[in-house]
Amino acid sequence: MKSYLTLRSIARRYNRLLSRNHALTTPAKWRSFVTAATTTAQSIDNLPLAGIRVLDMSRVLAGPYCTQILGDLGAEVIKIEHPTRGDDTRAWGPPFAKYKVDGKEGPGESAYYLSVNRNKKSLGLSFAHPSGIEILHKLVKECDILVENYIPGSLKKYKMDYDTVKVINPKLIYASITGYGQTGPYSQRAGYDVMVEAEMGLMHITGSRDGPPVKVGVAVTDLTTGLYTSNAIMAALLARAKTTKGQHIDACLSDCQVATLSNLASSALISGEKDSGRWGTAHPSIVPYRAYETKDGDILLGGGNDKLFGVLCDGLGQPEWKVDERFRGLG
Repeated sequence: MKSYLTLRSIARRYNRLLSRNHALTTPAKWRSFVTAATTTAQSIDNLPLAGIRVLDMSRVLAGPYCTQILGDLGAEVIKIEHPTRGDDTRAWGPPFAKYKVDGKEGPGESAYYLSVNRNKKSLGLSFAHPSGIEILHKLVKECDILVENYIPGSLKKYKMDYDTVKVINPKLIYASITGYGQTGPYSQRAGYDVMVEAEMGLMHITGSRDGPPVKVGVAVTDLTTGLYTSNAIMAALLARAKTTKGQHIDACLSDCQVATLSNLASSALISGEKDSGRWGTAHPSIVPYRAYETKDGDILLGGGNDKLFGVLCDGLGQPEWKVDERFRGLG
């Protein structure tokens, strides 16, 4: 189904939509990014999160990546999107996947959007309409997990904040993904991956030795946050099995970015010195561990211990280097 569902059509059919066995598997009502060629009912039932239902109210990358992981593990993911334009990343192209309408081929979703929204059902819904909120509340009753990435407090006016929905479903695991967390002086700031990369230190250590700070080639902070959040959700599911209660997960890009730099922080705290900055492809403690230019292209070599260095020496036809005093130790 290329067009989005309307509020009227959803409300008219909603009683059936709550049926796990019928409506949520009916192609006419849901736009699914899972194909019959790649999945079977039996294979899905055998996945670890089979039977878990996720209400995905997130957009762009960190949240959708988190919910895609849950979907890959067997959860049923219902993605809520803007009723006319959908997720912003649908337009983040080229490239765009192609589809045909009335026999005419045209652009479809962007490759970016498709890369983090497989195994999901898509529902276009307006928060501004009372019936839209009513439908969301009914879905909350039927879901185990809700993932959202709005600025803290902004969902309260739509009655979709944690304090409201936990009354509707006390077992709900509610995961909030933001730039800087639910509390603190930066909580009301929007946060994008590249901003957090710059602020929290990742760009400071990325790039050539004497060059400027460089952004990582993919939005690694978003992806890391999605991974951390999916782990937290699965831990919350285990806790719920013991307590029968849900909980609110506060995940943010800034915390997750800092967590990935723990080895640098540990080095600075132990040595009492500042970090050593950017190293390009090299390593501050291990040699050889970098890219080298050759006649027919660059190669990367890594000998992380004496044994591996010996293997490297043999491969290079220089076995005598293994006993050369100049090359003793990792540095």
